Amino acid sequence: MNWYSDLKSVQVSHTDLVRLWVIVSLTLCCILITAVSLTRYTESIVAQLFYFPILYTTYFYPKKGVYLAGACALVYEILAYIALYPDTAGLIYTTGQAIMFVLVAVVVAYFTDKVNASETRYRSIFETSLLGIVLFDQNSFSIRFMNTQAETMLGYSAEELHQSRFSRLFFSEDEQKRFFERLGSSEEISNFETRFLTKAGHPFWVNLSWRRVADNMVSCSIIDIDSRKHAEKTAEENYAQYEQVTEHSPTGIVIIRDSAIAYANPAFCGFSGYPSDELDGKDLASFIHPDDLDKYRRFVPSGETPLPESDMMECRFVTKGGGTRLAALFAAPITRRGVPAVLINLVDITERELLKKRIRLDTERRQGLISTVASELSTPLQPIIGYLNMLIEDPKAYGVTEETRVILDRVAKSVDHERQIINQMLELSVLDEGKIPLEYTGFSVPELIRSLIESGNYVANADITLDIPRDLMFEADRNKLSIVMDALLSNAVAYSKPPRKIRVMYRSTPGDTMHRLAIQDNGIGITSARLDEIFKPFDGEVTGGPVRKHEQVGLSLSIARKYVQMHGGYISVDSIVNLGSTFTVHIPKQRPADELE
Repeated sequence: MNWYSDLKSVQVSHTDLVRLWVIVSLTLCCILITAVSLTRYTESIVAQLFYFPILYTTYFYPKKGVYLAGACALVYEILAYIALYPDTAGLIYTTGQAIMFVLVAVVVAYFTDKVNASETRYRSIFETSLLGIVLFDQNSFSIRFMNTQAETMLGYSAEELHQSRFSRLFFSEDEQKRFFERLGSSEEISNFETRFLTKAGHPFWVNLSWRRVADNMVSCSIIDIDSRKHAEKTAEENYAQYEQVTEHSPTGIVIIRDSAIAYANPAFCGFSGYPSDELDGKDLASFIHPDDLDKYRRFVPSGETPLPESDMMECRFVTKGGGTRLAALFAAPITRRGVPAVLINLVDITERELLKKRIRLDTERRQGLISTVASELSTPLQPIIGYLNMLIEDPKAYGVTEETRVILDRVAKSVDHERQIINQMLELSVLDEGKIPLEYTGFSVPELIRSLIESGNYVANADITLDIPRDLMFEADRNKLSIVMDALLSNAVAYSKPPRKIRVMYRSTPGDTMHRLAIQDNGIGITSARLDEIFKPFDGEVTGGPVRKHEQVGLSLSIARKYVQMHGGYISVDSIVNLGSTFTVHIPKQRPADELE
């Protein structure tokens, strides 16, 4: 039953049925005509009639045509044998005719196979091509054939395209007109860019190439360039926005290509004093001050693909008027129109440098004024302190009563306090000038703290606890660090609340690069807004409000911070209002490299 199921699975098209009917009809007619002519003893048998069904069958079905030719030759030979026997000559002639049936069928089948194979190959290439291909009539523009790729591009089905005309695919009449003009100008056209209209009604960019393949037939290839066109449009829009930004940028922008200025925006033109036409093609180095030229050459080396060695540099420019202006340059490699270039952003810092110079001069004048005032104040204090000490030490010799001596003692303390302030002012001015060197020595920290507590008699006013390793050693400037710790101890005692409890502790770990020596109090605390201000010279408050005024003018903490900074460290503060503050001195464990020389 397998053959029956196989037979049922075979599908025969309507075209094949019509062809089969034609083949059978022609074959039966040829046999009938041959049989009738033989029975009537016709002198010439029309053997050529059999070529009609044989050629027809061989053209559409090459192998089946050979089989049919064999069958027709056999039937023709049988009929001829019946009618002509024993006519030997007639039988030989008919046998030759029968053999010709088969030979002609074989030859036709061979060439038909070749033609069909070639047609199948070209049709396969045509159908599977990545390009859209259309065949249309040059006179009527009716579409004869369009491959699947072209149908997919435009969104049409094969039936819809075959019922349309090629000229109707264009997006606009202007583009259609351009196509007609090009089509009539030459038989072969390539790279013709235009827009088609998709089935959805959207414009679609394509690249067309065509040539005539017959008198009225044109073969046209279609390349999809829609994505590329949109990318180009986006790039043009971005470039237009970029030009608009650079033209209105407040900073100077220069593009250098092959060591020459390819573009300079108006801000740079205003900075240099040159119009853009005088800058084009010039070497930017020609506008650099001679003293900064080598530095600029290292920053933007010449070459086909120049790359800056660093991100920023400062150099001076010579303007068209002969003046000098200072600018900060920022460089980055770019590609401009497919060519390597360097983009330089220029920031005019001339005014900043002038401002820094004015500030430096003002600072120097201020420091000089402070130094002068301190010197002038310290001069008259010396005899005053001398006379007061003389009266206090021998009151009877000068007739000073006990009540007067108490008053003089208070006056002496106030004068001594003023002397300390003047000395601090002088010391601060010298620190600002950077004239005080550091003298590094190794010393015991616990011994230093105990000596400060004893000399300042801090234990008389507060309970001080030391939480410091006994063998803790610092390598630093002992005298300057003692000034730092004394200032912090003095403030801690002065601003702690009774019962005053001060704790000096060491917080660093073996793996830490810093010594961390902290002084903790239970004082009035400092608000976060005032933490930075307490280190400023002449700051009058440490609490940030009217709770309490500083008894000094804020110089001790400023001096302390400068001394710590000279060591390469810093002072940090942790404080909670009404609970207390912790001042921590951070000093490097190793001496800075510049201090080792």
